[in-house]
Amino acid sequence: MSDAAASPSSPEPSGSPSRRARFRAWPRSLRWTTYGAAVLCLVLVAALIGGVLAIRHSFPQTDGEIAVPGLDDRVTVLRDGNGVPQVYADTSHDLFYAQGFVQAQDRFYEMDVRRHITAGRLAELLGEDALETDKYIRTMGWRRVAEQELSLLSPQTIDYLEAYSDGVNAYIDAHSPSEMSLEYTLLALNGLDYTVEEWTPADSVAWLKAMAWDLRGNMEDEITRGLMAGSHSEADIAELFPSYPYRRHRPIVTQGAVVDGVYEARAQRGGTRKPARPAYGGEVAAALGDLRSGLDAIPELLGHGSGLGSNSWVVGGDRSTTGKPLLANDPHLGVSVPGIWYQMGLHCTTLSEACPFDVTGFTFAGLPGVVIGHNQQIAWGFTNLGPDVVDLYLEKVQGKDYVYDGGLKPLGTREESIEVLGRDEPFTFTVRSTRHGPLLSDVSAQLSTVGANSPTGADAPDRGNGYGVAISWTALQPSRTADAIFEIDAATGWDEFRSAASDFAAPSQNLVYADRDGHIGYQAPGLIPIRKSGNTGDYPAEGWLASDDWTGKYVPFEALPSVLDPDDGFVVTANQAVVGRSYPYYLGDSWAPGYRSDRILELIQAKAKLDVDDMARIQLDTRNGFAPTLVPYLLDILMPSEYLGAGQRLLQSWNFDQDPDSAAAAYFNAVYDQVLALTFHDDLRENVWPDGSGRWFEVLRTLLAQPESHWWDDVDTETVVEHRDDILQEAMARARDDLVVRQARRAVDWTWGHQHRLDLENQTLGQSDVGVVRWLLNRGGYQVGGGGEIVDATKWDAASDSYAVTAAPSMRMVVSLADFDDSRWINLTGVSGHAFNAHYVDQTDLWVEGRTLPWAYTRDAVEDAGKDTLTLVPAG
Repeated sequence: MSDAAASPSSPEPSGSPSRRARFRAWPRSLRWTTYGAAVLCLVLVAALIGGVLAIRHSFPQTDGEIAVPGLDDRVTVLRDGNGVPQVYADTSHDLFYAQGFVQAQDRFYEMDVRRHITAGRLAELLGEDALETDKYIRTMGWRRVAEQELSLLSPQTIDYLEAYSDGVNAYIDAHSPSEMSLEYTLLALNGLDYTVEEWTPADSVAWLKAMAWDLRGNMEDEITRGLMAGSHSEADIAELFPSYPYRRHRPIVTQGAVVDGVYEARAQRGGTRKPARPAYGGEVAAALGDLRSGLDAIPELLGHGSGLGSNSWVVGGDRSTTGKPLLANDPHLGVSVPGIWYQMGLHCTTLSEACPFDVTGFTFAGLPGVVIGHNQQIAWGFTNLGPDVVDLYLEKVQGKDYVYDGGLKPLGTREESIEVLGRDEPFTFTVRSTRHGPLLSDVSAQLSTVGANSPTGADAPDRGNGYGVAISWTALQPSRTADAIFEIDAATGWDEFRSAASDFAAPSQNLVYADRDGHIGYQAPGLIPIRKSGNTGDYPAEGWLASDDWTGKYVPFEALPSVLDPDDGFVVTANQAVVGRSYPYYLGDSWAPGYRSDRILELIQAKAKLDVDDMARIQLDTRNGFAPTLVPYLLDILMPSEYLGAGQRLLQSWNFDQDPDSAAAAYFNAVYDQVLALTFHDDLRENVWPDGSGRWFEVLRTLLAQPESHWWDDVDTETVVEHRDDILQEAMARARDDLVVRQARRAVDWTWGHQHRLDLENQTLGQSDVGVVRWLLNRGGYQVGGGGEIVDATKWDAASDSYAVTAAPSMRMVVSLADFDDSRWINLTGVSGHAFNAHYVDQTDLWVEGRTLPWAYTRDAVEDAGKDTLTLVPAG
């Protein structure tokens, strides 16, 4: 089968100034002493001389036989040429036991770091620099909620989680830390004397909190609106947060309505949405910016930020060359090495009620089951629904009480203790909570006055030394999301799939569905709060007002948008609005504006019938949907010299594709960056400068038609009033100069890939001040195309000084329901978390080139592709 093609690009050293910026949310890893660095260098030299034995010490055994305690019978693990494991077992217990063992072989350090993060214990490994992260996560209590969820889960799910834990522990018991990962050896040089704890079911379930946090919705927008409220009018703020453009970009579900509390796909639309709460005026505390900075200290485990999203779509058999559905998915998440996803297959040798799994796809190391993929009958994909599931509440705290509904309520309290590497005594603090949630403003002294000048109503209580800030978040309510993962993995039809989705509480996702019977569908799951009248969660709410509360109810699952076999014969989700304005419940309003979804729709409709290669080719599309709007304005500008006009001339014949070798794309993005900076940096605080995401496409689209808008004027030039064309001319001049410095004097020598590079960093030690550590663990310099709010969504941050990739398609997959063995997949890195292992980044070059790998599913196909066979046998 032919691979989906893209322009190849060889990895080169990056030299990007933003290497640390892309992972600034992670605590800076260890600041090595001179002695420690010297010892490290000697160790590494010795290792190299000795055949790099120390590095290979942790590589897993993938062939032969390993005896492990607790198995019911023998388990076979077949790995293909890329190291992707397919597990075959007779019982569900053995299947998940083996999954735990094999994932620990490949990625235990990653798993261990993840559980330390979700438990607020990262400082145990990394020291003082990780303490702020731990305080925030302890305050929210991710691990506490995960432990509470265990009591809600079905007995079967508990059995699966315990079997998985037993498999991980069998690996732990047989290996020392240095035998598990090179990173433990490096950490030991900084004084870490470490004993690995046993894995528990709560360690797995807690990862669901990390998923929900990074995909939580519009909290940053809420903070940004609050930051702007004191210095900008409601009209100004509304211009920078435009409503979803329904007239130009269609939502996901275009048919049906809620009838008697149930979403009926064939019903006529009607009703109105709750009115939005008006923005309140007043002075906004600069301390809200500190709140944003503090929240950014929490590691971006999956990647989060404005403009982050995913693509997933499905076409029915009438639009497929196979006569059966085709389904594609490529989640856009943060970039790192190892990558976020882990490819795997889980197969019961004989399907039965006791062992119902024959599933393959992508999951997370540390979490049993398969999150995205297909089984023997159905396939599914995820994109972030992006609902508003988090609210910040200003709280008037008085001693041990807080003000609520005209009276005083006692604060809830609990004590937390955090062990910190390098400290003799643990760090202890008190977590205080209101009815709305834990007080994030207690996390550090810096945030104790977050509410000092926040906007409030006229009847607000005296602020005194400032209001506290509490967080309400649906993921802090125990749920059964873990049940949903196994239920989806075992589902064999639409009804079972929807039943499983009803347990998927957080994060809320767009679920795209297809099955071998020819059906396709869409389902929106998740806990989405119903707020009281007037509160849409756009701004920090006034906690003393009962009218600003959530009702305690959630949008009923049966009323969430859903459609089976839509009239159009396809479903396209790319983080656009889910439904139209007439939907009676408030889901949120921070949707992607629809450029990606409309482009995917256009490419689907361009051919009468699609095949697997067509679907994969759509995933690689690099057309910039905003360029046709901005470029005509740029071409109308008269540049004052031949030199300054050289970049402009590139745009005259540009087709708006952002291929890595495109000179015009390099120039256009440099101009776009400068337009945003020249237009908004003088008006906005630095911590809310435009990041260039799709929202800013819509903002500029409106402003370009308003050449006299006050946003164009540079407030720093008091005697001059700038207009649109002044800013555009200056932006093109600065972009020209910038690219001369970054690349070459001749415009035709520029390439987009030269400045738009993918660097993969280890998530803990990848920012070490010791260059040899970075060399050991990081990989980078890959030149890529695409860009933010483009189908090939390699996002970059316009608020930084770099065009480096900050988020990207973390994997790509295309599933053929006619023949699963005809499906394709690719991961951003590889299955291994061991530096210098053959499978550390063995898929990255293919990913950059736009290629995919065969995705074997049937036993015969897996055996034909097999390279290594490992047998796990019961010990004794």
